[in-house]
Amino acid sequence: MTVDGEAALLLENPVELWRYSEPKKTEAWHFLELINNKYGTELKNYQELYQWSIDNISAFWAEVWHFTHVVSSHPYTSVVDSTAPMFPRPQFFPCAKLSYAQNLLFPVPAVDPESTAVISVTEFTRETVTWNELRDRVRKLSTAMRKFGVEPGDRVAGYVSNNVSTLVSLLATSAVGAIWSSTSSEIGSVSVVERLSQIEPVILFADSASIYNQKAFDNIPKVSEIVAHLPSLKVVIVNETNETSTLGNIDLDAVKPRNGPALLHDKFVEHVRADEALEFEMLDFDHPLFIVYSSGTTGKPKCIVHGQGGTLLQHKKEHLIQMDMKAGDVFFQYTTCSWMMWQWLISGLASGATIVLYDGSPFQPIGEMSMFKLIDELGVKYFGTSAKYLSILEQKDYRPRNSYSLSKLEVITSTGSVLSPSTFSYVYKALGPILLASITGGTDILSLFGAPSFLVPVYKGEVQCRGLGMAVEIWDQNGQKIETNEPGDLVCVKACPCMPVMFWNDKDGAKYRASYFERFEGIWHHGDFVSLSPKTGGLVMLGRSDGVLKPGGVRFGSSEIYNVLTKEYPSVVEDALCVGMKRSTDDDEVVVLFLKLQPSVLFTEDLVSKIKLTIRTQLSARHVPGIVDETPEIPYTANGKKTETIIRSIISKSNVTVGASVANAHCLDWYKTWAARH
Repeated sequence: MTVDGEAALLLENPVELWRYSEPKKTEAWHFLELINNKYGTELKNYQELYQWSIDNISAFWAEVWHFTHVVSSHPYTSVVDSTAPMFPRPQFFPCAKLSYAQNLLFPVPAVDPESTAVISVTEFTRETVTWNELRDRVRKLSTAMRKFGVEPGDRVAGYVSNNVSTLVSLLATSAVGAIWSSTSSEIGSVSVVERLSQIEPVILFADSASIYNQKAFDNIPKVSEIVAHLPSLKVVIVNETNETSTLGNIDLDAVKPRNGPALLHDKFVEHVRADEALEFEMLDFDHPLFIVYSSGTTGKPKCIVHGQGGTLLQHKKEHLIQMDMKAGDVFFQYTTCSWMMWQWLISGLASGATIVLYDGSPFQPIGEMSMFKLIDELGVKYFGTSAKYLSILEQKDYRPRNSYSLSKLEVITSTGSVLSPSTFSYVYKALGPILLASITGGTDILSLFGAPSFLVPVYKGEVQCRGLGMAVEIWDQNGQKIETNEPGDLVCVKACPCMPVMFWNDKDGAKYRASYFERFEGIWHHGDFVSLSPKTGGLVMLGRSDGVLKPGGVRFGSSEIYNVLTKEYPSVVEDALCVGMKRSTDDDEVVVLFLKLQPSVLFTEDLVSKIKLTIRTQLSARHVPGIVDETPEIPYTANGKKTETIIRSIISKSNVTVGASVANAHCLDWYKTWAARH
């Protein structure tokens, strides 16, 4: 099979949108020169460097370690056994001892301790924190945690917003060697308990209140519900947020765990003396650092455990080598603490960057309809957001350059869903010559398979390149490598340090193996449906493998449909969901397209006919949905991803248990009613 429509045209005739004028001044080029000088190679460009990185896995990761200045108390004795299978996961950097928190708080080269480390912003407030201030807050909290008895390996949870208090809580947890796991305070208590009850945390950090769309929300009632279902808790520590004053006094008794106290943060740290030093537990490279969760849309979320060394090394590679991040650069990723992009953001400290933590609606910072006023005022160089956000701006034809200079902005990264070719074009019209990097990876690796680079042009509709050291290939249904631009499954054929170290409560590794290594025996199957351009080396994302549409046995990705709607009907279609329906009585799968229309648009047969004709003309007859219907709402996870799989199961009348992580789960009833009528 082949890719159809605009994506096919772009694969055959790539459209270059941007090229960096001074690639030889970048850290990536310096890294390439280092490899040439040390190993006698003659690498000339990114693609040759990439090939060397996957042909020489051990040497590559060792060079990344030294080039990015990883700090450790004990050296490693080897890198990894490159002949070992991917599963069970091979050990990386044995004998090395290090601390993730130390590497973030004391980056190398050293930063001015009085310069800004963090800028924390809400819809109404702004707080600036220096490196010295951040270190001192971590010192106080980590010391208090040790006095309370927190030990390496203990689980520490957060029901928190994206702010400095949360950052301090994570860094203090890492400093004592405990394991951090956070969920955002906008998530319902049932979903939080579904996750945290599996890992049995000893401490829960909770924000007293949160803000969204200029409204303050009291978190205490939900925290009370969460605490009641976590008997492992020994203390609840409440962070007073700026919104608390508008909501009245905090009822600590309501959140008191059965086996310990509930305390305000300041009370918990009040006995720490000024002469008590900041100390870091020196831990194995693969010592657990984060527990993150699968989406849990069709059952209980899986608890994915990431190690401190793999997270640190991969993030430093991506920030410093792939993105050319340097000390003092301002890095702003719009995210919540439930999304892996939060970890990706805070690791920017390890490169000496100033990170921006924003809590609130993306359309409300400082009273603006977009975040570009904030980006302009703070001098942001790197701005990370979702494809959905950029698509909304495209629908509004919003032009930030008309209002702001954005003189420091050089990179926009987009992830969460597929960035359509039309949105690529919009960004260059609205923002001018910047590096627009569509990136892809996810919670499973807490980082990227498809990455940005200043050494590679930006081509319309493409992820720029495969990340260095990430042995990504595209395979067909039979497990054969695809050498052309035909679509297939994204796989990784060699181990990398950012692979999970384990799943929690998975002693025999059965859940781990089933999640990644059963589709193609012993090979990491990531679950993305993609094409690899032989001409550019870029990736074209076509959707999730489990959401691939297969009418008549022909496979294509839902993003092909979405791209047409985004390009041709931005003022008509606000959102859409395209899934396959195959009930037990059906001989073939039927493609169903649900449309959420713009408020002023009426759903008519004429509109349906026009959309079908457009899809037939721009793609093919086999892409035309068998059913097009209007829906009041599209279901999303808390991380902003469409829940195609659960809707496919509902309308196909499969027996499925719906998890609690569908952010707007109330709308699922509409789809159940729809399925009963069809």
